[in-house]
Amino acid sequence: MFKRYMVLFIASILLASCGKSFKINGTSSIPTLDGKTVYIKMSKNDQMITIDSAQIVHGEFVMKGSVDSVGVASIYIDGESVAPIAIESGTMKLTISQSDINVKGTKLNDKLYEFVAKKNSIDDRAQDNQRLESQRILEGVDPQQAQEQMDEANAKLGDEMKGYLKSFIRQNYDNVLGPSVFLMVCSSTFQFPMLTPELQELVDQAPDKFRNNPLIQEYVSNAKDNIQNMQERQMEGQSAGNKNSGSPANDNNDGSN
Repeated sequence: MFKRYMVLFIASILLASCGKSFKINGTSSIPTLDGKTVYIKMSKNDQMITIDSAQIVHGEFVMKGSVDSVGVASIYIDGESVAPIAIESGTMKLTISQSDINVKGTKLNDKLYEFVAKKNSIDDRAQDNQRLESQRILEGVDPQQAQEQMDEANAKLGDEMKGYLKSFIRQNYDNVLGPSVFLMVCSSTFQFPMLTPELQELVDQAPDKFRNNPLIQEYVSNAKDNIQNMQERQMEGQSAGNKNSGSPANDNNDGSN
């Protein structure tokens, strides 16, 4: 049920204090979830803190609390992070079904789940391409040709997703979604902090509010250190290779005729 929701946000990114309240009206159409507890958790000081929780009773639950800071949190069920949610002032509607999890009702959540829907749509089309490749092979198309056609179609989807990600981040430079999606892209692309020219361009073009975000600053700093370390190792390897190529060709020659 929850596999479509990758962990979008590995850490909460907070903005200024609000001093207001939020309310989440939740519904579930999955009978097996009745009696289970839904948690809203946010990362603070490297720990996941529970903001509120509620038991699902007859398919309904309610959570509420104060909004000290606007941030992106995670929805947990059975100890698993199943979807993101923007914690902001207002009333939100959280719906859980076999095929979908959705949060609506506040400005940031509407934007966030528009992003999730777009990403899921592109993922679905990529899966359709894979099924189409198998179908073409069964119909007698040369497997290599079918593979090339799928690769071309997926490359177009990749370009579409890259363009959408860049546009979404730029449009949300000034709120929690911009930094959150930027870090999501980085964490899902690299095993450790790195920056491609495209990601570096996003940082360079961002306003101070984005670039001065502590998590963004930490990531960029670590990425630059990693890039420098890789370049130094590469230069050391090239230097060692040059030394080896300059050594005598007949290393096994003992000088005898």
